[in-house]
Amino acid sequence: MKAISIIPGKPGSAGVTDLPEPPSSDGSILVHARLIGICGTDVEIAMDGYGSPPPGEQRLVIGHESLGEVLEAPKDSGFQPGDLVAGVVRRPDPVPCGACAAGEWDMCRNGLFIERGIKGKHGYGSERFRVDPHFAVRVDPVLGDVGVLVEPTSVLAKAWEHVERIGRRAWFDPKIALVTGAGPIGLLAALLARQRGLETHVVDRATEGPKPQLVRDLGAQYHSVPVTEIMVEPDIVIECTGVGEVAIAATRQALPGAVIALTGIARGDRAAQAHPDEMNKRLVLGNKVVFGTVNAARRHYDQAADALLKANRDWLSRLINRWLPPRDWPAALEKHPDDIKVVIEMTAG
Repeated sequence: MKAISIIPGKPGSAGVTDLPEPPSSDGSILVHARLIGICGTDVEIAMDGYGSPPPGEQRLVIGHESLGEVLEAPKDSGFQPGDLVAGVVRRPDPVPCGACAAGEWDMCRNGLFIERGIKGKHGYGSERFRVDPHFAVRVDPVLGDVGVLVEPTSVLAKAWEHVERIGRRAWFDPKIALVTGAGPIGLLAALLARQRGLETHVVDRATEGPKPQLVRDLGAQYHSVPVTEIMVEPDIVIECTGVGEVAIAATRQALPGAVIALTGIARGDRAAQAHPDEMNKRLVLGNKVVFGTVNAARRHYDQAADALLKANRDWLSRLINRWLPPRDWPAALEKHPDDIKVVIEMTAG
């Protein structure tokens, strides 16, 4: 069968390779892949060598954002042929650490976890893949192709869950959310903010293209100026750019008692005028909390699927702006000015 793969750190190696059928050790559910989403992590794998192939192999089948149709499933699995599913990315470490043992593998303490399509195991970017029922997320057929957004949305579902947990440390009655960055993660963060009834502001550099209208269609406000120039004092910040200067500016803007979630990591070496003493002072005197978050536990995937089901289907479909067949998948690593989410259509010729 065909698979989209790469040698991490060698972008010229990206292409389509032949693989044997997926081994039964991957899981009892056999899935026919429909769509694979490409994100910044895939670019890091290609360009910077982030991640690693399975032990003893040189190439890594990518594809951690997935959508597929069940071909075969055991009767006691809770799935049946024809069901749409998305695969969970991370697997608990074999030790396991306390977090992994508790089902919180996204909070793994020893770094021995495995991530499909990223670290130590092939991803879902093959014609067919297998997955254990525990790591298969049911996607409502109403969602159709936008079900490929379950995995990125799970990252935001986790961020929002943690924001709300931290907020309960004391009195917390948030009214305003600020999202920095209007890529797919930023737009999905804004979607979840609006679903919570918050006045939502999104900051991004784009002055044209689809981003401003997508934000406005959520009922949120779009700003194409630096964070420091918007007249907003948020209770919650979801930082999605990974740019240090932006994160620092956001902590400065936030109200006392605010919660700031950092979800982004910038590529390359960016020299920031950090002024850590000033930032420390503002955090301490303002009782503010800053935390980082990555990946997601199983419950966050379920939360994500529910959030997408409540969203406007047309709005979600507009997040996917480029569709490529497997043979052209290396082009997905090249960002176009209007790109939001690029997907590989695994069923295409």
